Amino acid sequence: MIDALQLQETLAEVIKLSEKVGQFIANESVPPQEIELKGLNNLVSYVDKEAERMFVEGLGILLPEAGFVAEEGTIDYDDRELRWIIDPLDGTTNYLHNIPCWCTSVGLFDGSTPLLGVIHSPMTNETFSASVGMGAFLNNERIHVSDTAALSSSLLATGFPYDDFGKQNNYMELLKALMPLSRGIRRLGSAAMDLAYVACGRFDGFYEYGLNPWDVAAGIIIVQEAGGTVTDFSSGLKALEAEEILASNTKIHSELITIINQHF
Repeated sequence: MIDALQLQETLAEVIKLSEKVGQFIANESVPPQEIELKGLNNLVSYVDKEAERMFVEGLGILLPEAGFVAEEGTIDYDDRELRWIIDPLDGTTNYLHNIPCWCTSVGLFDGSTPLLGVIHSPMTNETFSASVGMGAFLNNERIHVSDTAALSSSLLATGFPYDDFGKQNNYMELLKALMPLSRGIRRLGSAAMDLAYVACGRFDGFYEYGLNPWDVAAGIIIVQEAGGTVTDFSSGLKALEAEEILASNTKIHSELITIINQHF
C-alpha cells in the first residue's frame, strides 16, 4: 500500500510526465495515410501509441510493482490490484481533425479504489490533478464543483458512443428529455475533459454510456476530490467498470438519476 507521502510524490511525478507527453503530442502532426481504424469510428495513430509507450516507461519506473490497463495495449498485464489506467490521448478524433479539445489521462487504482488522477490539456495549458484525501487542483490551485442547486440552472455535458449503438434510441430520448430541463447540453468529444470540467465547476453534470475504464479513471477521483459525485446510471459505484457514468456537483445527482432511469 502506498503511504500518503509517497502518493504525493508520485502525483508530482505523474504531472511532470503528463506535461512531457502532452508536449510531444502537441508538437506532432499525423498525415491522413498514417491514421488507423481500430473499429467503427475508432481512430488511432502512431502518436497515440508512442504517447502510451512514454507513459508506460515513465510510470513503470515510478511504481515497478504496479500493473497497467492501457488503451493501445502497449503492455499486456492488468491483473495486479495496484494498476495504472491510461488513455494517452483522449479525444483522438478531435486531435486528428485539429480540434483543440483533447488531453492525456492517467489514473492509479488499488483494486476498485482510486488513488490519484491527472488530466493534462496541452492546448489550454491546464493540468487537473487529485489524490485521495488531498483535494483536487487545476494548475496547483484548489478547485471545487459548482454549487448549482437545480437542474434547470445546470449546464450539462454528454458524449455520443462511436461503436455501441444498441441503446441509441434510449439515449436520444434521454437527450430530448434533458434539453428543455437544463440550461444546455455540450458535447466536447473527450470524456476525460468533460469530467475535469465538472470538477472545476464549468459543467454541473456529465453523463455517457459506451465508455472504457481508461476514459474515466483519472476523472473519477478528480471529481470526487472536488466535492462531486460519480456513479453509474443506477446510483452504484461501478462507473469504472459499468461502461456508463454520471458525474455531477452532487446537488443535482439524484434528479439526474431519476430522469436517466426513465430511459435506461
